[in-house]
Amino acid sequence: MNSLKNLKDNKLTLSYLYLFLSILGAILPMMANFDFAMEYGNTFDISNFISLANANPAAQSISRDLLVGASAVFIWIVNESKKLNIKNMWIVYFGTFLIAFAFSAPFFLFLRERRIIEIENN
Repeated sequence: MNSLKNLKDNKLTLSYLYLFLSILGAILPMMANFDFAMEYGNTFDISNFISLANANPAAQSISRDLLVGASAVFIWIVNESKKLNIKNMWIVYFGTFLIAFAFSAPFFLFLRERRIIEIENN
């Protein structure tokens, strides 16, 4: 528990942890997407992808959970970025739809922590 408090108090380290998670959040889904494209015809057929993402109750549960959770967090990201006047938000917005939410959410948290550091130092 003490290490979590230390991480919270060290915003720079926390920001780099978020950056690391955003890199993983880009690589891991893209690897799965690449495998999907290779297995299902060398292209990314979005209708087939959505169909497979809802192929059974377990997949439906994860898909719906991600849809609702990611939607709520995305709304918070937009509002929070405006409150804090965070720069480079285009990366988060495009990254959400072109890379993965697993990339954009931690990348936003990285930008947010860096902005908080900047505000505290001024």
